[in-house]
Amino acid sequence: MKGRKLLMIPGPIEFEPEVLRAMGMATTSHIAPNFIAVFGNSLELMREVWQSPTGQPFIVAGTGTLAMDMAAANLIEQGDHVLVISSGYFGKRFKDILDRYGANTTILEAPIGEIVSIEAIENELKTGKYKALTITHVDTSTGILMHPKPIAQLAKKYGVLTILDGVCSVAGEEIKQDEWGIDVVLTGSQKAIGVPPGLALLMASQKAIDVFKNRQTPVGSYYSDWGNWLPIMKAYEERKPSYFGTPAVNLIVALETSLKKICKEGMDNRVKRHQNLAKAFRAAIASLNLEIIPKSNQIAANTLTAAYYPKGIDGAALRAKIAEKNVIVAGGLLAEIKTSYFRIGHMGSVSPNDLVAVLSALECALLELGQPIESGISLQSFQNELMQTD
Repeated sequence: MKGRKLLMIPGPIEFEPEVLRAMGMATTSHIAPNFIAVFGNSLELMREVWQSPTGQPFIVAGTGTLAMDMAAANLIEQGDHVLVISSGYFGKRFKDILDRYGANTTILEAPIGEIVSIEAIENELKTGKYKALTITHVDTSTGILMHPKPIAQLAKKYGVLTILDGVCSVAGEEIKQDEWGIDVVLTGSQKAIGVPPGLALLMASQKAIDVFKNRQTPVGSYYSDWGNWLPIMKAYEERKPSYFGTPAVNLIVALETSLKKICKEGMDNRVKRHQNLAKAFRAAIASLNLEIIPKSNQIAANTLTAAYYPKGIDGAALRAKIAEKNVIVAGGLLAEIKTSYFRIGHMGSVSPNDLVAVLSALECALLELGQPIESGISLQSFQNELMQTD
């Protein structure tokens, strides 16, 4: 679209034309038969994307933070001990949410650019006091990737619920919820799911639902209470009308459109595409002598890249120069280093052409700001790496 900048932040992302067209349909009643069918199908498609055939999906008007709030509100009661495994800003946010519901939280916080070790996690779980643990799969603030499978195995060993913040990972990173035994996986619509902002999406295991049903105290949030939403989800899946709060009709139509495209691509293929593009993009970034926040590529996210500005370069000036080339990237988010780095999203419908545009704009901006780099080197590195993965 001429005259429009390419949006390459870690959400909202660039959306498929079909999804945007679905958003623009005439709004129907939330209990119209055609919408009930769309809602029910969206719930069923979520199970395929989450790889959780036994899970209970929830689609609620809100954001990824609401999905985090729902997990905490429904599973945690006053005094419950929860272990928060943090690799950035959003681990700390989960602690704040849990604290609001009266949890006794312990936060294991990795140094910037690192992850919390499995040994440290097990040492905490050995105390036997924890009801649940939370993992930020990909922290949007740092671009750090935590591998949830071994942590979920530890949680199962010690009888602890596992809550995965998948806001920046679902439909972009590998997640096998049922196979790995993760009790809750949550996200927001505007990331790799590929739908404009406005939907909180969550999948709960039967174990999590049982814990909710057996709680001793009322849920502290009326809107988040699964007791209000479970009958709605079950009714729509049975293709029956029901009402608690008016669903975001157009967003859910767009969600079904996007989930169909995701499932047509296939989750294995989709994850591999994200991995290949991210690996090539990291190679391109390295060719420009830019350092990413993750200390190793093994813990670098495949849905975004967080990179430090070159020494002596004003970050705002660099982002402004990139924007002049019709590409929008994001600044830093983690308070300790907020002005030292920037972030590029590459998830959802992202293509090699999108990343070529980003690298071209980044190279030009660096050259204009006096950086001693070789023109075209990042594009060559990116394409060479991609050719090796074909």
